[in-house]
Amino acid sequence: MTDHPRIPLAGVIGSPVAHSRSPLLFRTWFAEYGIDGFYIPMDVARDDLETVLRTLPKAGFVGTNVTIPHKIRALEIADVISDRAALIGAANTLVFRPDGKIYADNTDGYGFIANLRQNAPNWDPKSGPAAVLGSGGAARAIVASLLESGAPEIRISNRTRARADALRQEFGARLVVYDWVQAGNMLEDAATVVNTTSLGMVGKSEFRVPLDALRPSATCCDLVYTPLKTKFLAEAEDVGCTVVDGLGMLLHQAVPGFERWFGQRPEVTETVRNAVLGA
Repeated sequence: MTDHPRIPLAGVIGSPVAHSRSPLLFRTWFAEYGIDGFYIPMDVARDDLETVLRTLPKAGFVGTNVTIPHKIRALEIADVISDRAALIGAANTLVFRPDGKIYADNTDGYGFIANLRQNAPNWDPKSGPAAVLGSGGAARAIVASLLESGAPEIRISNRTRARADALRQEFGARLVVYDWVQAGNMLEDAATVVNTTSLGMVGKSEFRVPLDALRPSATCCDLVYTPLKTKFLAEAEDVGCTVVDGLGMLLHQAVPGFERWFGQRPEVTETVRNAVLGA
């Protein structure tokens, strides 16, 4: 017999997942707040996802993050779904409740807005149209958060136009769809410009959208953070724009999950950021 308390466990599920920086982030917070806990990367195949999620609570897990390619499937498996996750159509944060049910939430939009608020404090989403490149799962969270923040119009462009059209059908008339070959045109007078695609990421295709129409007063954010300063951000900075890299979104989206699982709301500080960067 032992009187030791059960150490809470959490983790991130994806495939692949070995590249994730989230375990380093959580280890930093555990040390900072003196919390006995572990956060484990788990490479899980799609066909095994539900079995794994139903089994983890029995092993002491209090929740998990979910990343590519499991965000949509995780939402389908969950027993209880937040309004945000339902609107976005994907989950990235799961809580294993004491009653045995899986609660699904999506904190990507929260992380995106918190990152902008912290690193571009003068950013005003209501000051003009937003332009969003891409229409995948991350774009859905960004669009939902921009609408909620009061962006008067969201221009969206995707290499496959049908996916952008589908977003407009779901989110309404404040979305305006542009053909991919005209993506550069939607930057004209845009107050906020966001790249949600993998273009410009290490190992992916180069970012080639022309930025001639960017205005210096725009705030530009790239969800890519490898490299930290992408070609898109470097060119936008040369124009005079305020630029925000994607690492902050990764850090901020983890805050609600950490608080739910371990009972402490962590702060995203420069020390935390440097730790995750390996500085």
